[in-house]
Formats: sequence, structure tokens, C-alpha cells
Amino acid sequence: MTGTYRDERVGIYLRLMTPEDTDLIVGWRNSDAVRKNFIYQELFTREGHENWIHTQVETGRVVQTIICDLNGDRPLGSVYIRDIDRQHGKAEYGIFIGEPDARGRGVGTAAASLMLRYCFEEEKLHRVYLRVLAGNEQAIRSYEKAGFVREGYLQDDVCIDGVFRDIVWMAAIAGQQPER
Repeated sequence: MTGTYRDERVGIYLRLMTPEDTDLIVGWRNSDAVRKNFIYQELFTREGHENWIHTQVETGRVVQTIICDLNGDRPLGSVYIRDIDRQHGKAEYGIFIGEPDARGRGVGTAAASLMLRYCFEEEKLHRVYLRVLAGNEQAIRSYEKAGFVREGYLQDDVCIDGVFRDIVWMAAIAGQQPER
């Protein structure tokens, strides 16, 4: 990440995740407020996250950043791309806002916009896609504001706690982002 990815209006910036962020990420991902919105809802461990760093981040399959508050550099959450496919110019997007006081004030939308800019400018990706649980309307609205478009609706696509759930498939294409 060579560029500066900051949103003065919302008061955040992105920085690359480091191994020192492991305990924070594990704690955030294991909180009920974050976990309930993920397709993969298993509890995280320090060892599992360290393995993620070694097998995914260090190999270039993942770029993971920390969303930080401009005032005091406090970490608020994480935004990342995974399964980076350089041949086809695409990757899957993911985000979580770990700090409760950072939710509902535009941090997620701003972080998504910044990460899309990074994906298209630095990674030279053509397409960034995501999957979101169909009932998560707040996230869907945020993704749309950042430039993602609904592409599909997958009925009973995942099974969480014995219940089949629907998924909304969304994507953003290079050059088709709204001005912010």
C-alpha cells in the first residue's frame, strides 16, 4: 500500500495490518456483533490468524488493512481483499467494524470506498465482489453507497447454525465508482 488512503470527512485512514494487530482482530471477529454478520461464524484463534498471515497475507493472496481513526490513530476495524485472482483481475472484499462506537457513522462506507480505490489504482484489479447475508440491509446500503452493485440473489446458499440463509452477491467494476 503505497498511496495515502484517508477520508477527512469521516475521519479515518487505512494502514496495512501487522502481526501486532492479531489479538485485536481475533477479539473483534469473536464478538457477537461482528460474527453474526459473517458467513464463516466459527470462533477465531490467535494461531488461526497467524496461519492466515503466513499462508494468505504473506503469499499475496490477501491484502488486509486496519481502519484507523485520524484522531489518535485508534484502530476501529479491518477491511481486506482475499482470493486475489491476478489472471482475471478480481478479488473478494470483506470488512468488519470492531469498535462499537465506530458503527453507524459512515466508517464502513468510507473504508469500502478507500479500499476500492486501492484495489483499482494500486492492485490494478478490474472487479471486486462480495457476498453478504440477505438480511443485512445496513451493510447492503453501505456497499451500494461505496459503489457496489447488486448482481445476484442466491437462495439458501449457506447453512449457519442449521438454518439455510440467502446471500446477496454484489460487485464493483473499475471506472464505475461514484464520486465521493
